[in-house]
Amino acid sequence: MTARPTTPLFLSSFTAASCIGRGSQETLASLRAQRSGLRACDFETVDLHTYVGIVDGVDATALPAELRSFDCRHNRLAELALREDGFDAAVLRATRRFGRQRVGVFLGTSTSGILQTEIAYRRRDPATGALPEEFDYRATHNSFSVVDYVRRRLGLEGPAAAVSAACASSAKAFAMGRRMIRSGLIDAALVGGVDSLCLTTLYGFHSLQLLAPGPCRPFDAARDGLSIGEAAAFALIERVPASLDRDAVLFLGAGESSDAHHMSAPHPEGRGARSAMQAALDETGAVAAAIDYINLHGTGTSSNDRAESYAVAAIFGSTVPCSSTKGATGHTLGAAGALEAVIGALCLRDGLLPGGARTANLDPELKVNYISANRPMRAARILSNSFGFGGANCSLIFGTAG
Repeated sequence: MTARPTTPLFLSSFTAASCIGRGSQETLASLRAQRSGLRACDFETVDLHTYVGIVDGVDATALPAELRSFDCRHNRLAELALREDGFDAAVLRATRRFGRQRVGVFLGTSTSGILQTEIAYRRRDPATGALPEEFDYRATHNSFSVVDYVRRRLGLEGPAAAVSAACASSAKAFAMGRRMIRSGLIDAALVGGVDSLCLTTLYGFHSLQLLAPGPCRPFDAARDGLSIGEAAAFALIERVPASLDRDAVLFLGAGESSDAHHMSAPHPEGRGARSAMQAALDETGAVAAAIDYINLHGTGTSSNDRAESYAVAAIFGSTVPCSSTKGATGHTLGAAGALEAVIGALCLRDGLLPGGARTANLDPELKVNYISANRPMRAARILSNSFGFGGANCSLIFGTAG
């Protein structure tokens, strides 16, 4: 028996900044061209043979003078994205409609502004080991820093939280914002995620032997690891108004699970992933056949792609078109769920199923309908997967009003 669907929410505004573009127009143009933003790593002092997804213009982005204590690459990336697509103005209009205390902020991140701590560590006192006096952990490195910055930047006073659940972080931020609106505590939520490049992430994944030497190739027979990227992506979600355009994007439901199989490896049969996808379907009251496209977690590592393919095939068979956009953006870790939610919203609105960039020869052992070329199609519902270390899993379903 199909579950009774929950009430959809409206994505009244959304935006993103990643290595494939700043704002909706650049992002969509890159997706249409199947253009990857990955390039040989030249970030900071990193000396690794790998590719990364760097957002251009972050270092030149200035924070408002009254918020200069928050200055770090992480919050600059958030600021850069807030200015795109008129997103900050849309949030301010929402505060005039609902009140500052009725708009919440829920953002996902994994490393937050750890780069600022890395830089401070290099400059520690040679005699005492003390970090520089001007270093402000609370305003830069703390996981709540970016949430605090965005709240202050936009003058919001509603409930706020940072979600740090590895690569599922910002997808879970969408789910959290949805629960808060449904509970009646707020009327709108700014949801999303921010993760910026840092040495800890790059050398950490290198130590796990998970970095690809070239651009990552999700679901390819010759895939050999992931490419780290950075991104900031935001959406404003609220209750559905009385009238909507047919191409308006709706947040239909979310499913979460925790398989706790291993600290850094997925369950080999994708049990947690399968549970999250099924929970999302149950919340929307949809059957598997109602999903027109799946944006896979698709990191490009051997075990992750294999486990996800088992989970997808178990529920959807081998007919639903699916792909990973990480071949274009890299794996943006705590921002991945939000970035791919925005990509999904753009594709719903534009009538595009994005082919997986960089995937040339699909692994025949992965029994899914992976598309390597773009397909023009007006999808009614899409599902987006985000799976993280420690077995944190989240699947989101979006659709159009028409």
